This record gives sequence, structure tokens and C-alpha cells, in this order.
Amino acid sequence: MTTPQTAQPATAPVAPTGPTHPCARCGATVAIDVGLCERCNPLGLRDVSSSQVHGIAIGGVIAFVIFLAIAGRFALAGVGPFEVRLAGAVPDGAGLAITLDVTNRGTSSGQTTCHVTDPADRTGNPGEFILSPTIEAGQTLTFTESVSTLGSSPRTLDVDCSSP
Repeated sequence: MTTPQTAQPATAPVAPTGPTHPCARCGATVAIDVGLCERCNPLGLRDVSSSQVHGIAIGGVIAFVIFLAIAGRFALAGVGPFEVRLAGAVPDGAGLAITLDVTNRGTSSGQTTCHVTDPADRTGNPGEFILSPTIEAGQTLTFTESVSTLGSSPRTLDVDCSSP
């Protein structure tokens, strides 16, 4: 006959002293300089250093930025340059209705941002930025936009359209 054995109470893991954080795998409390608790890392294998983890993250960000630059270059290839002519600026309520003739001299369709300013304005008014509709390669498009930052009196305005 065997004698019944009493279960030994499980020893609670020793709580770390000082700053702590959760185990990366199970969430148990571990010391700040340890990544995994004893249960998740029973052999006591060395953790990945923070410089390795940050290096991988920074490398990924740099690779993604390079990818975006290359993709952007291909997406915008052949768009512009754009030529612009101010066809008219007439009063429109509290502002001006500005009509622009924009020509896309590039080999691909695209949009441009036109900056309209008053050369006689010395108040520091930055003018108005107008986004053109899509203009096909080699085509000229005439469009009108209402602006309010340049006042409502017709006068000579400067217009500059840049490529994307």
C-alpha cells in the first residue's frame, strides 16, 4: 500500500526589485533589463539587445523611405513642366474669380499647383494656391477658381505653376 503524498505548495516566483515591465511573451512582471520571464525562457538564454531591435526598426524605416522615393519617381515621371497664363481676374462676391490657361509640356498627364500673388502687395499676404484639374500630356486646360485672400478688385497678378 502506498501512502498518500501531500502536494508541496508551489513556490511563487521571486518578484524583481526595482523597475519592472511585463514579459514580452506572457505578461508576467520581470525586471527592466530582462525581456522574458523564467517560465518563457527556462534555459536563461540571452535576450536580444535593444540596439539590435532598434537597428532593425530603423533599417526598416530607411528601406521604406527609399521604396517610397523610387515609387514616387516612377509615378511622377514625365509630368510637367507647366506653362501658365492668367486669362482673367474678375470680381466674384468678396473675392476674385481667377481664370488660368495651363499647358502640360510633359509626356504624362498630371496636376500642378499654381501660386497666385499680388506683386504690389507689401503686407506679407502669401497669396493663394490653386490646384489644377488633371491636364493630359501636351494639352492646355482653361479653368476658373474663386479666391478670397487677394481681395475683390481686379489688378495685375503674378501666377507660377510648378511641377509636382
